[in-house]
Amino acid sequence: MELFRHRGWLGWAPVALLALLCAALAVLQYRWIGEISDAERTRLHEALQTRLAALRRTLDQEISEALAGLMPTTAQIEALGQKGAYAAQYVRWQESHDRLLRRVGLAAPDQEAVRLSMLDFHAQRFLPAEWPDAWNTLRQGMTDRITGNPGTPMPMAGPMVFELPRFGPPSDGRPAGEQEWLIVELDPDVLRASVFPELLNRFLSENGRLDYDARIVAATEPGFVLYDSRTDHADEMKPDGSISLMQVRPFGFGGRGRRGPPPARPPDLAGHGRPEPAPQEGFSGRWLLSVRHRAGSLETLVARTRRGDMAISGAILALILATGGMLLRASRRAQQLAQSQMNFVANVSHELRTPLAVIRTAAFNLRGGRAKRPEQVERYGALIQEESEKLGDLVERVLRFSSAEAGRVIRDRAPVEVESLIQEGVRSGTVRLQDPRLVVETKADPDLPPVLADRMALVHVLQNLVENAVKYGAEGGNWIGVFARRVEDGGGQAVEIRIADRGPGIPPEEQKHIFDPFFRGRRALDDQIHGTGLGLSLVKKIVEAHGGTIRVKSEPMRGAEFIVRLPASPEELQDEFAHSAH
Repeated sequence: MELFRHRGWLGWAPVALLALLCAALAVLQYRWIGEISDAERTRLHEALQTRLAALRRTLDQEISEALAGLMPTTAQIEALGQKGAYAAQYVRWQESHDRLLRRVGLAAPDQEAVRLSMLDFHAQRFLPAEWPDAWNTLRQGMTDRITGNPGTPMPMAGPMVFELPRFGPPSDGRPAGEQEWLIVELDPDVLRASVFPELLNRFLSENGRLDYDARIVAATEPGFVLYDSRTDHADEMKPDGSISLMQVRPFGFGGRGRRGPPPARPPDLAGHGRPEPAPQEGFSGRWLLSVRHRAGSLETLVARTRRGDMAISGAILALILATGGMLLRASRRAQQLAQSQMNFVANVSHELRTPLAVIRTAAFNLRGGRAKRPEQVERYGALIQEESEKLGDLVERVLRFSSAEAGRVIRDRAPVEVESLIQEGVRSGTVRLQDPRLVVETKADPDLPPVLADRMALVHVLQNLVENAVKYGAEGGNWIGVFARRVEDGGGQAVEIRIADRGPGIPPEEQKHIFDPFFRGRRALDDQIHGTGLGLSLVKKIVEAHGGTIRVKSEPMRGAEFIVRLPASPEELQDEFAHSAH
């Protein structure tokens, strides 16, 4: 046992090694998770930019194709006239397009000026009109181009206004160039209500839920908000990504800033079907789209994911350490149990040899005729009887412990009077005590309810507790107390039995082990007090099998007190017991 204690600290070496390995793994995992988080941050930003680029291509293509569909062919203009051809083209266009336009104008050169006609949506024809104030910059640009400054860039009349020039051959002494301009102003309310939400959900949502807050403003007028998915607008958006929309490039919408023939195919702002071209210097988008993840930002999302990964990693490492500690503890307990079992075998062997040696010696003396006087014969007979009872008690305890381990702790139960149990247990417990100075005080409250119990099992409990008090506690004060009283326990009646002594008490570090099988305290080992270490373990099993509890109260040099609490028998059985007792 002493060698086992000295080597016990070696059992912690594997745990220490495991802790060091887990610490090293934690450092590596911290670095790996950091690298994974950086890679995830880069991936999310790249994926976002890819989505935004796809959204831009789709939006630019849809709007450019829609506006290009408003342009009639030269043959139509020759057949129907300028205004008639554009009006007829609009009638055909609206059959396959949603209402997207707020105003549509047709600007045509007239001497040194540019006259304007506005489309009447109800009459579906162009009527002469005055230039709106918002379009004056566009009017001036057109005037400059027809009065000798063809290279002058066409100014923008606003983020929602697009001009579509039609190129034609020289006519009326004018060189080849813009013949007229179709001026289109988009309706921002339609864009807000259907176009923008549909595109954002198509490219920036998963599982039907938009992952990003989006804000679209005019590139040249940031205060002009075309769309904002947020409802509170509480703060300025710090975007995770942004991209320009409706980029105007050479030949887009008839080649702004250039002279020459129109493109062979309809104008296409998006470059659909080709890789996304890099923005060209001097040609920027009319609108600016900014998005931010609804988690707060992509950085917040990555940080949250990183914390989750760290928590999971830490939990796994903690589980590994806990498992290692539990395995070590189980191993140590198994070693301690094995050592206790070896001690038990040694104690039982000693407990068996001593009575057998006494009995053999007494029988040898009786047979050899050394006890000739009647009192000697009686003394030897009493000695044989006492040692035989010790052997019987030892065998009984071992058999009871074996039955308890097999799940057969108690047999049939019946209502039992507590006071008679105490008397029988005290009488059985003190039968081997030969010191007349010992005082055994018993006291039971009147009208104690009976308990539903296996009588012989409870007698064994009281006998064991009284014998322990005699062996370990009577030396200090030669007094043992056994008391019983009625108590309330969880809303029901119970009987509490206390067995107390005034001995040296039980050390605090041993109190949590005294009910363990094969456990014997240091004092019992040092003083070589007879015992097997099974008594209190069996007592606890019997008490708990009756639905009761047992606990110990002890302070150094102030004795020990074992408290047994048993539930009272049900009232209907108490009535039957009282009737049968009378």
